Amino acid sequence: MHSLQSILAGLAVFGIVVFIHELGHYLAARWRGVQVTVFSIGFGPALTSWKDRVGTRWQISLLPLGGYVKLHGFENRPDAPREEGDENAFNRKSVLSRAIVTVAGPVFNFLLTILLFVVLLSCFGRPEARPDIGTLAPNGAAMKAGLQVGDEIQRLDGHHILSIGDIQAQVAAHPGEVMKVGLLRKGQSLELPVTLDRIQQGGHDVGRLGVGFAVSHSAPLPVYKAVPAAIGQTWDMCGNMLEGIWQIISGQRSARQLSGTIGIIHMSGQAVDYGVASALGFVALLSLNLGLLNLFPVPMLDGGHLLFYAFEAVLGRPLSERTQSYALQFGLLLVVGLFIFSTVNDLRGLGVFHWLFAHGG
Repeated sequence: MHSLQSILAGLAVFGIVVFIHELGHYLAARWRGVQVTVFSIGFGPALTSWKDRVGTRWQISLLPLGGYVKLHGFENRPDAPREEGDENAFNRKSVLSRAIVTVAGPVFNFLLTILLFVVLLSCFGRPEARPDIGTLAPNGAAMKAGLQVGDEIQRLDGHHILSIGDIQAQVAAHPGEVMKVGLLRKGQSLELPVTLDRIQQGGHDVGRLGVGFAVSHSAPLPVYKAVPAAIGQTWDMCGNMLEGIWQIISGQRSARQLSGTIGIIHMSGQAVDYGVASALGFVALLSLNLGLLNLFPVPMLDGGHLLFYAFEAVLGRPLSERTQSYALQFGLLLVVGLFIFSTVNDLRGLGVFHWLFAHGG
């Protein structure tokens, strides 16, 4: 029952973030005079639907793993023959209008992140988690390697750490392996080899360092201070995410740290279990991820469409149909491949493969 509640909570969190993203596209389309034919939360057959006074069909669909806004004329090229009623078609709008409608989804995700950070900072204060070791597990990997309370962890295997969560993710991905831990001790830089502990979690092995980090909260901020602080925090997190993605692309860290839809829903449910502040923080983080990743210049994503519009603005005409078709096919293969890879990571992390092999013939 508890697992079911976590799954439902995770689906609700994921649905909220997707809804805000699609709401950005919808409101921008209405502003620029584009007819929105469908606003769907989820994919597949509609479980329930209704039509509003401007002709948009709102629906909740069977598979609650995303959503979409269908715009009249989105599938057609700007230079396609005109048809009756095309004055409200997406493809008949200017490059600027199409770009505004496209970028509005990620922008709304950023705004949601900032808003949630304002709420967290003004109601709960700023959590201050430093990579300083506060406790050592008895006979744990860190204690055996000579790490001490008060040491500040700065690098793992020579790579600068991004956050406490970054330390946890990298350590978990290397059970039983030797990891070089760069730290600062009383003003002196050290590097110690640590053989990570190997523990069972969710039916699979994960690494453990055996340390606890001190986390404190500052006093709640007044709203006028929370707003710029939230914007700064959002900006810093964008930088950390981009750096983390680059480290995965360049092979500096394991790609097994990538999570997909299943993992996100699982983590969402766990965050909700920890309380209001944890849930709001996770929604903010998820919203920021969705907005930032959608801006990547990959065909099929918002960033890919923005790239097409940029070429159109420079050339004075759309890219050829063949060029766009090849680009979209490449983008589709890339997105599907990433989805499959991240789903395999999620299933591995949840111990599904371990269970199948253990109960196989």
